[in-house]
Amino acid sequence: MEKLTGNLTIDLDAFKKIFFFPKNKDFIIRPIHIKAYDVDGVIVYISGTACINTLTKDIIAPLIEEKAVDITGDITSDIIKKIATMKDAAKVSNIQEITKAMVKGNSLLLIEGCAEGISIDTSEFEHRPIDKPEVENVLKGPKESFIESTLVNRSLIRKHLKYENLITETIEVGEKGKSDVYMMYIEGIADPQLVENVKTRIESIETDFVLTISILEQFIEERSYSLISTVLSTERPDRAASFLNEGHIILLMDGSSLCLVVPVTFWSFFHTSEDQYLRWSYGNFTRLVRLLAIFVSVLTPGMYIAMTNYHVEMIPTDLAISIAAARTLIPFPVIIEVFFMEVSFELIREAGIRSPTTLGNTIGIVGALILGQAAVAANIVSPILVIIVSITGLSSFAVPDINLNFTTRILRFALLVAGGLMGFLGVALLLTVFLIYVISITSFGVPYLSPLAPHYPSSGNTYTRPPAKKQWLRPFNISTLDPIRRKPKGKE
Repeated sequence: MEKLTGNLTIDLDAFKKIFFFPKNKDFIIRPIHIKAYDVDGVIVYISGTACINTLTKDIIAPLIEEKAVDITGDITSDIIKKIATMKDAAKVSNIQEITKAMVKGNSLLLIEGCAEGISIDTSEFEHRPIDKPEVENVLKGPKESFIESTLVNRSLIRKHLKYENLITETIEVGEKGKSDVYMMYIEGIADPQLVENVKTRIESIETDFVLTISILEQFIEERSYSLISTVLSTERPDRAASFLNEGHIILLMDGSSLCLVVPVTFWSFFHTSEDQYLRWSYGNFTRLVRLLAIFVSVLTPGMYIAMTNYHVEMIPTDLAISIAAARTLIPFPVIIEVFFMEVSFELIREAGIRSPTTLGNTIGIVGALILGQAAVAANIVSPILVIIVSITGLSSFAVPDINLNFTTRILRFALLVAGGLMGFLGVALLLTVFLIYVISITSFGVPYLSPLAPHYPSSGNTYTRPPAKKQWLRPFNISTLDPIRRKPKGKE
C-alpha cells in the first residue's frame, strides 16, 4: 500500500508496521475527536523529534474545541485554513513521503473517511545554545559559532548576509537513514556550473546513512587518499558569510557544528577571520608569522638531520663543536633521536586532546618538561634537539586549519626521512615532487594555488592582503558572474 485509504484502522496499521509499533516506544499515537466535524482522527509522531508544546496548544487544542466553521466538504482543507493555522501544514497521501517527513519531526493527522492526511511541521530537535568558537578563536570579531541545528546555523549566516538572492537548497542523502544537506549560495555570484557540480556530487552518494558533515566531506572530496584537503570546514558564521560573498558554496547538516566550504584554495586554509578584522599592517604581520610557522614546522627537523649528517660545513664552527660535544654520549644516530622526540611530542599532543579538559593542559606542559629533561639527563637525546622539537611543535600550533595542520605534521616526518637518507638533496627532491603535486590539484575544478598560480584577476588576498577599501574584486578563479564588489574611485 503506497497511498492512504481513508480507513483509519488500515492506515494506522500501515504506520504501525513501518515504525515497529509497539516495540518502538518512540512512535506515539494520540487519538482525538474533531468536534467541528464530529469525526474521529488520530495524530501520530516520533517522540524526541516533535515539539509537544506545539502539538498540544496549536494543533490538538483547536481540533477538540467546539468551533464554528464554514464546512466546505473538504475537511482537510478546512482544518489547514481555519483551525490548525499556527504551523506549516500540507495535504499528504503518499505513505513513503509521509514517513520521510515524520522522521524529520513532522506530525501526521489522519481523519476517518479522508484519503488524505495532514502533515504538520512540529519539528524541534534538542540542541545546545549558541556559544563561542572553540577552535577558531579571535580577539577582534564576532564571538558566535555554529551549533548542531541547521535552522539556527542558517539564521546566523543570514544575520551576516542580508541578501534577497541568498539561496538555500535541500538535498537528501542516504538510502536508509535519510539526512538533509542544506546547500547555500548567492544567486548571481556563484557559478551555476559549480552549483550543479556540487549538487550532482552530493546526489551521487551511495550509502545507507551520512552521519555528520565531516563524513559528507569525505564523500564529496576529489582525492580520498590525498594528503591535501580540497574541502574546508569552519565553525564561524562570519567566515562562512565571507566565503558566500566571494561565490563559494556552503554545505550544512543537522547534528554538525561545522559547515563545509567548496571550492577552496590553499590560501583559504592559511587565512583566518581575524586577518580582515585587523588593520592592514597588523593582519599582514600575523599572516607572515603563520607562513613562517608553516615553513619552520615542516622543514626544521629534516634540515637539522641533513646538516648534522651531510652538511656540517653549513653550521657555524662553534655551534658544530657544541652539537658534537652534546652528542658524544648519545648511543643513537641523529635520525633515531629525532624520531623519538617527534613521536613523543605527538603522543603528548594526542594525550592532551583526549584527556579531560581539566587535565589536558597539565599533561601537555608537565609531560613535555619532564620528558625533555629526563631524556637529556639519561643521554637519550641532546639538549639542542629538545629546542629543535619544541620550536617545531610551537610552530605547528600556529597553523590555523586542522587539515593543514595534519598535512604539515605528516609532511614533516616524510622530510625527516628524506633528510636522513639523502641530506639536502632528499629534502629538495621531496619538496619539488610535493609542490608539483599541489599545483596539479583542483577543488571542484578550481586550481589549488590560484589566483596566484595560475594567475587570475583578484584583490590579491593570498599570502598578504591589501587594505579593505582596495579589495574591490572578487576572485575570478571562483566566479566571474559578478566580479566587482564595488567600483573604486576613478575606475569605470
